[in-house]
Amino acid sequence: MRFSQFDRRFWLVLLATLVCVSVTASMGFWQLRRADYKESLQRLIDQRQTMPALALTDVAHLHSTEDVWHRLATVRGQWMADATVFLDNRQMEQRQGFYVVTPLKLEQGGRVLLVQRGFVPRDFMDRTKVPQVPTPAGWVEVTGRLAGPPSRVYELGASGTGLIRQNLDMDAFASELKADVILGSLVQLQPDSLSPDDGLERRWPPVTAGVHKHHGYAFQWFGLSALMVCLYVWFQIISPRRRRAAHDRVHRG
Repeated sequence: MRFSQFDRRFWLVLLATLVCVSVTASMGFWQLRRADYKESLQRLIDQRQTMPALALTDVAHLHSTEDVWHRLATVRGQWMADATVFLDNRQMEQRQGFYVVTPLKLEQGGRVLLVQRGFVPRDFMDRTKVPQVPTPAGWVEVTGRLAGPPSRVYELGASGTGLIRQNLDMDAFASELKADVILGSLVQLQPDSLSPDDGLERRWPPVTAGVHKHHGYAFQWFGLSALMVCLYVWFQIISPRRRRAAHDRVHRG
């Protein structure tokens, strides 16, 4: 009876170990596949960043910026200053503040492109206070990197309205503007042609696909697999043999 219980427990532990090792190892290989995909994505990002800047005519005819993400572009238009939005809870170089987003009505075709103009620190004495950002009237040229819609942060409920917002809903914002808005944005890299001293910070984080993150996750999963194998070998093979050897020595003595 004792032998049968021990035998059953042995096989159950072995089965559980094999299942757990196979699951963790498969997760490790999945992370490596994700890393391979991100590496190809990073090569695409690097390639696009070295391509010539898109012309205004090319940007004006875009429905979405997705196919040209990370391409440089110089656009010409007029700021829609009254529609400026301050996106809350953003960071730049570990400082808390706002991303300033202003729609730009393009010279050609009259379509609208959202421009992530830069970062401003918040006033911690008055969280509802935002700085005055120079937004000149007239035609301006803006140079930047084409990107998707402004990044989102965690938010309870639907995106709000007003000057300060947690996130920006593109469809709702287009309805507010009553304009044909290109799906995406331009991340401004330098002051516009009429505001050389606009006071905005533009030390944007480098664009990366996050390859190293997946390598780190894969290492953790494979390490967990190895740990379970080591624990199984120790507790199921080495430790019982040592106990039996000690028991035999006692009886022989």
